[in-house]
Amino acid sequence: MTSSPFDLSGTVALVTGAGRGLGRAIALELAAAGADVALGLRDPSNDGGLAAEIVALGRRVLALPMDVRNLEQSRAAIDRAVAELGRLDILVNNAGGGIGGAAIDVSEDDFDSVWSFNTRSTFFISQHAARHMRSVGSGAIVNIASQAGLVALPGESSYAISKAAVIHMTKALAVEWGEYGIRVNAVAPTFIETDGTSEALSDPAFRADTIERIAALHRIGAPREVSGAVVFLASPAASLITGATLAIDGGWTAR
Repeated sequence: MTSSPFDLSGTVALVTGAGRGLGRAIALELAAAGADVALGLRDPSNDGGLAAEIVALGRRVLALPMDVRNLEQSRAAIDRAVAELGRLDILVNNAGGGIGGAAIDVSEDDFDSVWSFNTRSTFFISQHAARHMRSVGSGAIVNIASQAGLVALPGESSYAISKAAVIHMTKALAVEWGEYGIRVNAVAPTFIETDGTSEALSDPAFRADTIERIAALHRIGAPREVSGAVVFLASPAASLITGATLAIDGGWTAR
């Protein structure tokens, strides 16, 4: 009997920003699919019970101090994951964020902060992970982009620009690293129900407008609707897919 193409048994994944929201859901989904998981956390001593949940699934887990804006710390976290878990097969660049505001008012410091958080970190963390993956001739990187990188969202210019760069970066790295057996893909979610979006979505007018703009399904997404797609792109089921960005947006960008 052949194994499922979605089976990640025997692999090691590292998820940045794993402490909450999408990162937490992705880490759990990867573990459920069979992967051992390294958790990139700002505070490894406060993971909200995530490590225990992964152990309960029968997987190895390693909590790592990893603020993605600190590249020295992030490279050390990757090296430690390889040293303690034996390899690195999957990297999920999930950590990120934005600072809202009208484009005409965005400050240089705010723009640089968003760029560092979302784009610079994704590039250099991917670069360091790829050096390990190259040595074994395989690997999968999945970047968490955003529908904001595909369409304009008023009041989110710096965030949208940074995520559009991540989408193009995904293509550029896929083309360069394919010869090493490394696949690079991205997902671009719409608004998902997480602690990070709860404040905005608690505004009835904003929520109603968002649901209307999710043009086909007209509902807010759930974390598992993103984490399942990440597992697919990281798995052998996606072995011929690289350089792609999968919109998980309920039809927002199809309008």
